[in-house]
Amino acid sequence: MSRNFLRDETSPYLLQHADNPVHWRPWGEEALNAASKEKKPILLSVGYAACHWCHVMAHESFEDEATAAVMNEHFVNIKVDREERPDIDAIYMSALHMLGQQGGWPLTMFLTPDGEPFWGGTYFPKEANYGRPGFVQVLQEISRIFREEPAKVYKNRAALTDALKKQAETARPGEPTPEVPVIVAEKLAEIMDPVHGGIRGAPKFPQVPLLSLLWRVHLRTARDDFAAPVLRALDHMSEGGIYDHLGGGYARYSVDEFWLAPHFEKMLYDNALLIDLLTLAWQETRKPLYERRIRETVEWLAREMTVEGGAFAASLDADSEGVEGKFYVWSEAEIDNLFTPAEAGLFKAAYNVSAEGNWEETNILNRLARADAPLTAEEEAALEPLKARAFVERDLRVHPGFDDKVLADWNGLMIAALARSGAAFNESEWVEMAASAFRFVMGTMRIDGRLHHAWREGRLQHLAMADDLANMADAALALAEATGDTAYVADAESLIAELDAWYADAVNGGYFFTASDAPALIIRRRTVSDDATPAANGVLPGVLTRLGLMTGKDEYLAKADALIRAFAGELQQNIFPLGSFIASLDTRLRPVQVVLIGSAEETAPLARAAFSVSCPARVLMRVADGASLPASHPAQGKTAVDGKPTAYVCAGETCSLPVTDAAALIEEMKRGIFYSS
Repeated sequence: MSRNFLRDETSPYLLQHADNPVHWRPWGEEALNAASKEKKPILLSVGYAACHWCHVMAHESFEDEATAAVMNEHFVNIKVDREERPDIDAIYMSALHMLGQQGGWPLTMFLTPDGEPFWGGTYFPKEANYGRPGFVQVLQEISRIFREEPAKVYKNRAALTDALKKQAETARPGEPTPEVPVIVAEKLAEIMDPVHGGIRGAPKFPQVPLLSLLWRVHLRTARDDFAAPVLRALDHMSEGGIYDHLGGGYARYSVDEFWLAPHFEKMLYDNALLIDLLTLAWQETRKPLYERRIRETVEWLAREMTVEGGAFAASLDADSEGVEGKFYVWSEAEIDNLFTPAEAGLFKAAYNVSAEGNWEETNILNRLARADAPLTAEEEAALEPLKARAFVERDLRVHPGFDDKVLADWNGLMIAALARSGAAFNESEWVEMAASAFRFVMGTMRIDGRLHHAWREGRLQHLAMADDLANMADAALALAEATGDTAYVADAESLIAELDAWYADAVNGGYFFTASDAPALIIRRRTVSDDATPAANGVLPGVLTRLGLMTGKDEYLAKADALIRAFAGELQQNIFPLGSFIASLDTRLRPVQVVLIGSAEETAPLARAAFSVSCPARVLMRVADGASLPASHPAQGKTAVDGKPTAYVCAGETCSLPVTDAAALIEEMKRGIFYSS
């Protein structure tokens, strides 16, 4: 007799569905075998714990006895957490796109008993509306076609499966020119919203890899037309409703073009990427707004997103008490009751609170009216005690759901961001937060030399994806720079060795998303395109470049070059998902190497100066003397000046004159960034 098999899972999303009357199974060999044995099609439902529309479909359909009865009679039902199984999600989301449909979650796909897709969609309403069929109608028609018109199923299945395999096997090698970053930046600048920032139109996602690429090219060329869209986007995001003005942290995206109304879920990866970009922008502009948002977001991370052992949790839900955004929004009456009339007037004026509201008759706190005219330090100081009281009041509400699973790839992004921002702001506690999370992932989630993707409540789930290894290697190098501890470099080398052993594509180059021994997959995807998070094949050329320069091992530079060539032809296809890849190309072409000669303590002032410069292609090394550098390093053999701690900045094969002064080091680095632009 069938039953719901999700009670034994660790994913909070799967556990949300453990009491459904649907006979859900987790993805795996057992589920596929059951479909083959019962000769039933598979209904695959993919979502995640913080997803609002996933909750809607669950309440409407999966909790409904009558709907569940139809699902159980005609299908083997498989539920997948897309964050825990990004490999499954990516395969079937690609199939949905091939059907000409826009992606999104919940993802609802219909598969043969062998796991091959033949039709699908996203959210289906329980009842038919606006010309869209109701979910039960869809189920009954799909079941009928599967039984009575197998030729249709076969035709779709064959076409989609062949297309997926072709996509995975397609190689577009090439030889990129050094002008690629500037050419792409010029194209990106054309599609940016000059008023609100970000890409024109709605909905608006942060799109950090694209903004980061624009910022890199601005630094290389000193062109303000590349900086302006980045700063405008950061200003408006940081003052908009997408930012939590009381608790810190950014929501996943805005449903409008103004950055006002988010879907309120907060994801670890978005905040990691935004901390990184805000730090780069602050290093050049010194905007108080950016520092404030970084500090508030790190406080949120420490307060709400750090789990036992020091790693970081995945997300906070959009919903509380079954209502989207209920935790975050305010009525005017609530503000009036909380403060004195004068205080309420100040708070309402600052955060756009009114009787009629700015979103569904409630108020999303935002300061968009001041996005282009920042508050003064005095105005910020006046608001601080009011924000603190509102935060305490809000904290009494029912909190959104908390997905406390630990994901290696998302932790890698946040560890790297904290290490870099901690170094930039000279905040040793942030660096230690990063180091603690790194120790957890490497110590708890890596068994017998194999990293795993997810951990929760003492249980590991699923072998790592390539993104896990790439992001953790990047995190290791960020910690090596921030701390001077070369053990992190060895960690990065071991992660790259694991990638080479289990993920390398020996035919077309680059790396597959999944390991060669990953079970129950119809294909192994190979991509360089960023999705919500950066792609491993996009991140890795930069990681390999830095690793090669830090170790002096040319094999890593050769791997970076081969990886770049393996995917360079994609630049002729669609540039927009290639932000990470092009940034890595920039690092490979023009790394800015900073060598500090002297003890860690002696060179600390020079290190602080180096970390104060906006320089995403920086590779920083501390050595006792230049003789200990790799033989291939351009600063090999260079010495300290008069026994003082000394720095050299090397761009290409050329190094600067020795500098012992922090201000001089900053100037040399800026010259190095602008090198051969």
